[in-house]
Amino acid sequence: MPLRPVRPAPLRRVSHVLLRLTPSSPRPARRARPRAVVAALLACLPLAGCNTLSDSALAVITLVLPPYKADVVQGNVITREQLAQVKPGRSRDEVRELLGSPLLTDVFHAQRWDYVFTLRRNGVVVQQRSLVVWFEGDVVRQVDAPEVPSEREFVASIAPQGKPEAVPPKLSLTEAERAALPRVAPVAASAPAAPAFPTRRYPPLEPQ
Repeated sequence: MPLRPVRPAPLRRVSHVLLRLTPSSPRPARRARPRAVVAALLACLPLAGCNTLSDSALAVITLVLPPYKADVVQGNVITREQLAQVKPGRSRDEVRELLGSPLLTDVFHAQRWDYVFTLRRNGVVVQQRSLVVWFEGDVVRQVDAPEVPSEREFVASIAPQGKPEAVPPKLSLTEAERAALPRVAPVAASAPAAPAFPTRRYPPLEPQ
């Protein structure tokens, strides 16, 4: 049986087939995008867990070790020594020099100066006092004041309540303490002990 010659395919058909076989379609890239998003979300989960743990640990630390709050002092500190110098007949300038400027002044009550003192510790009011100085014209008429502490008492009241101060060690004794010490009997001097080994005498190096 005679063989028939194979005719070459047209170039257009070959190029069309090659275009179909070439992976030029963007569909695989579209399918890869969801996988990348899922991988990114999975990578973020440990970070979110770390943030949650750190927040909870911070909350526990805050409960166990509360943050430090400084003492808040408002108003004028007036002691017993200062108040003793404010007497009837003092001028306004003298009162301002002794007690400071009043915390509260009222235009409609110019004859009254209010001195208020407040001490807050850890958000709680631990000391609060109010003092009023009445004037008649430009001089003091009277003073309405509660019991105020002395300078020493005020310093002791604002001192931090911590451990008691350590007592410094005593470095010397008084005469009475020395006299009360027991007498020590003197120890008699003993003869020098004999050497454990016999001593040897050597001739002098130089002739005498």
